[in-house]
Amino acid sequence: MVGIHAMRGGTELVPQDATGAETLERLVAARNYNRWLTDRLQRWVGRRVLEIGAGLGSMSEFILDRERVVLSDTDPYYLARLRERFAARPNVRIAELRLPGVDGSIAAERLDTVICLNVLEHVPNDLASLVAMRTLLQAGGRLVLLVPSLPSIYGTLDEALGHVRRYTPAELRRKSQDAGFRLLHLEYFNLAGVPGWWLTGRVLRRRVIPTGSLGVFDALVPLFRLERFLPWRVGQSLIAIGERAP
Repeated sequence: MVGIHAMRGGTELVPQDATGAETLERLVAARNYNRWLTDRLQRWVGRRVLEIGAGLGSMSEFILDRERVVLSDTDPYYLARLRERFAARPNVRIAELRLPGVDGSIAAERLDTVICLNVLEHVPNDLASLVAMRTLLQAGGRLVLLVPSLPSIYGTLDEALGHVRRYTPAELRRKSQDAGFRLLHLEYFNLAGVPGWWLTGRVLRRRVIPTGSLGVFDALVPLFRLERFLPWRVGQSLIAIGERAP
């Protein structure tokens, strides 16, 4: 797999999840999609930000203008890649974080925002992880969450990526509130992605997103952005914004 390598102390690292790493490598090139998602989230992102599960940094690059940016992951391969890409920036810190554990030094960063994109679905105990995210935030801080939706389209792509679940709005609302968040906003995102995910993972039963299909999708993102004008929709993902209750 081209580009899947990193170095630490002269030792070559490989990702713990080869399929996930290959998928992330392909998504890095989907810059129109990455910008579309980031544009939808920017108004909720504050000045002191933690990104959980930053991976290769495809979203991280859009928040580098913040006062403080902490980029975390659990895989040494991704941590090495993040350091290669961002560690020279004085406002950026790269840190290992394993939820539902809480790192006191990260909590001391006085965070007003935690960003968690396509991570929670991998965690067996997602409620405990949400509670840990709340603990990392200052009072009134916000959780910016993106998770896959529509359990009915769960297929081989989800299995290959290690997804434990896809969420319904009711489940995400309930778990966010049970974790101590006041839900400010909840919406479906990426209507256009639904048929492609269903076809690839349920019908064709592939385990990696085809690069050709992803390229076509990314080229059409300016059209897909118009979904915001629809009065009602579903989507491949759910965006949830939670505020830490006092």
